[in-house]
Amino acid sequence: MKILLTIAMIFVFATAIGQNSLFINEQDYFEMDGLDVIVFSDFYPGGHQSGVTIVQHGIRVAANGDLRLEPAPGQWSPVPKGGDLKVDREKRIISKTLWYPDSSRNRKGFNPINYPDLVLHYTVSVIALDCSSFRIVVDLDKPLPEDWVGKAGFNLELFPGDLFGKSYLMDQKAGIFPTQPNGPVFYHDEDLLTQPLANGSVLVVAPEEDLQRMTISSEKQHLELWDDRSNHNNGWFKIRSIIPAETTKGAVEWIITPNVMPGWHYKPVVQVSQIGYHPEQKKIAILEMDKKDEPAENFKLYKLGAEGRTLVKTGLPDHWGRFLRYNYATMDFSGVSGPGMYQLSYGKYLTHPFKIDGDVFERHAWQPTLEYYLPVQMCHMRVNEKYRVWHDCCHLDDAVMAPLNITHFDGYSQGSSTLCDFKPMETLPGLNRGGWHDAGDYDLRVESQMGTVWMLALMIEEFGLDYDATLIDPEQRLVEIHVPDGKSDAIQQIEHGLASVLGGYRSMGRLYRGIICPAIRQYVLLGDAAAMTDNLFYNDSLNIKVPPGIFSGIADDRWVFTEDNPRRELYVTAALSAAFRVLKESNPDLADEALKTALDLWSSASQVEGNASSKVIALSELILSTNDPELKKILISLKEGIISDISRCGWAVGHMIHLIEDKKFRDEIASAVREYQQQIKKQTESDSPYGVPYKPHIWGAGWNIQQFGVEQYFFNKGWPELTTTEFFENALNFILGVHPGINTSSFASGVGSKSVTVAYGVNRADWSFIPGGVVSGTALIRPDLPELKIWPYLWQQTEYVMGGGATNYMFLVMAVDALYKQDK
Repeated sequence: MKILLTIAMIFVFATAIGQNSLFINEQDYFEMDGLDVIVFSDFYPGGHQSGVTIVQHGIRVAANGDLRLEPAPGQWSPVPKGGDLKVDREKRIISKTLWYPDSSRNRKGFNPINYPDLVLHYTVSVIALDCSSFRIVVDLDKPLPEDWVGKAGFNLELFPGDLFGKSYLMDQKAGIFPTQPNGPVFYHDEDLLTQPLANGSVLVVAPEEDLQRMTISSEKQHLELWDDRSNHNNGWFKIRSIIPAETTKGAVEWIITPNVMPGWHYKPVVQVSQIGYHPEQKKIAILEMDKKDEPAENFKLYKLGAEGRTLVKTGLPDHWGRFLRYNYATMDFSGVSGPGMYQLSYGKYLTHPFKIDGDVFERHAWQPTLEYYLPVQMCHMRVNEKYRVWHDCCHLDDAVMAPLNITHFDGYSQGSSTLCDFKPMETLPGLNRGGWHDAGDYDLRVESQMGTVWMLALMIEEFGLDYDATLIDPEQRLVEIHVPDGKSDAIQQIEHGLASVLGGYRSMGRLYRGIICPAIRQYVLLGDAAAMTDNLFYNDSLNIKVPPGIFSGIADDRWVFTEDNPRRELYVTAALSAAFRVLKESNPDLADEALKTALDLWSSASQVEGNASSKVIALSELILSTNDPELKKILISLKEGIISDISRCGWAVGHMIHLIEDKKFRDEIASAVREYQQQIKKQTESDSPYGVPYKPHIWGAGWNIQQFGVEQYFFNKGWPELTTTEFFENALNFILGVHPGINTSSFASGVGSKSVTVAYGVNRADWSFIPGGVVSGTALIRPDLPELKIWPYLWQQTEYVMGGGATNYMFLVMAVDALYKQDK
């Protein structure tokens, strides 16, 4: 009742002000038709999601409005720590007190930050004015120390992708936002900066665009317009005012007036699979509308032919309700099954073409991942595609043992021991073959290596994956895309992954945690992976003359990190067990080694208390590989743990429940599965209109939804009478375009009519993509804006990853394809 009363009071207050002025809504941000000003609902500065954020006509145009200590802060720069948000609806003020340093991140924790010797407390306040204007005020608790005058300033970043080629005015001096950063260049202390684009008191952004025009004025401090891309490829345009000396109250005061189109409201968006549907599938598109709109007209389904579009179905969308900041409805055209190409429309919105046919998933669907993405990510190989070289042989000098007692800037940590016979900075044999670059960067994480091996093995088992489009020659370290070599690509990729992980195990007698470069300058490499190190196996006794360069000698070699982590060992146990089953005919020696290693890991990791779900998953794969009665007894003894954590490990039991003869065990697990399935059915019906459990977060949810889909496949395999196929079908549809936001691209690059073709892959500096890579997808600008920008540097939206990001997608496509062929 109290919540309803609060919302009612907000509505009355907003109505009294009118929709022509900013008011504070129930989500604690400023709102009016066509404009939202969000104040520290997000805190992810490295991802350009923090501070004061401006959403103009439904598009996030500015973010990270906050006090920063450097002219051009980057990913590892100091960031503040913040207190509670203070909201005064009567005065229309939102404020937050923050301070430097953040003691929880100062030289410790995951991604540690080196903070300077500065203690600074300040408050950022945003005050609504008339119409669309608002004031930003920065107050300090005490004046800046003299050493920091001229360094610290208030920054507001402007998203570059929508500004290239647009104009700006600074005190009537005109300019154009450049497509690339340009000089002149100068040193500011130790930072190399380009000259500001403009200085003055009043900045007008994009005066020619009614939907983008915005005016920023400052009476006290000069405004500086910078292009931060000259320092960091992932930088944005930035407006900055220096904090003056001997100032506390009103150290910075700006007035910002975004232009707002009268009567603006969000235009409807239709979300449909960009690749299409099998004729027998449920076909439900999602209609996303302004929160004040409801379905008011019929949708139209057209079939495409020689004469153009032919109308084949109409109907009124079914209202679903509110999710995030929008209203939603569903459009069911399941009854349409004729093979062909189709388009859906609602109002003026027309979707891209999509296919309805029994062969919709047979080609151009999962194949790009196996044909392109996995080969391109292969480490220690030269990867050719006809005239193109994706990258040359790389990291041939892998790898040296990491130093002791350090936390790496990317989160790896080495303790007080190497946990093996190798000493710090000693070269380990066997690690300069195999493996895949983990993501948009070049490290090798054991879980991403084995996750990829595992999924490939399961696809061979479940769907008979046997496809050859690539020449893979490990002896010559050569990959040729679209040159078949008579061998299964999936089997060869599995062998490549095992070459790295088992190579490390042979050397150390244990798993590596990860292999990564030691320096940030190497880590941020955008280009050929072969350029990261000198590729020379360096040893004093060999008397090798190391050529000069930025990276050379043993100092550039990647580091190997180790850890004592039974949970991760159990994960690798499961993956190795699956690899054994699919390799035992084609490569029996490697298969036997994989199983022996899996059993060794199980023998040690299973003795450690805890990790119950991980033990169940590892046992399930081991039982499938060995049918060992003793392992079955152990699994049955874990029954209570399985039941209590059925959502995490039940899928793995479903994979092998047919091998368990204990009826009581089977019945009690089935009962738990029935209850769990009922729970997620309720959750999917209430969470969102997308038919999967979905609670958006800063990172796109695509990878988690894919994993959910794969797990639901195995629940359905083990208990078809208690489960539904809709969960893994809906998960695939989500990846292929049925997801929130104005950008309805398929998350699988190069798949479908419209897909993400500017992605955070190793070729992101070229504004390009890797076919078959799968991005995390639509992220959440908190509290309620779904966003998938066309921009190559937002890792939380468009990064590719190994270990499930791409191979889980492959699995789902094959699962849905097999589902509709099993009775044929």
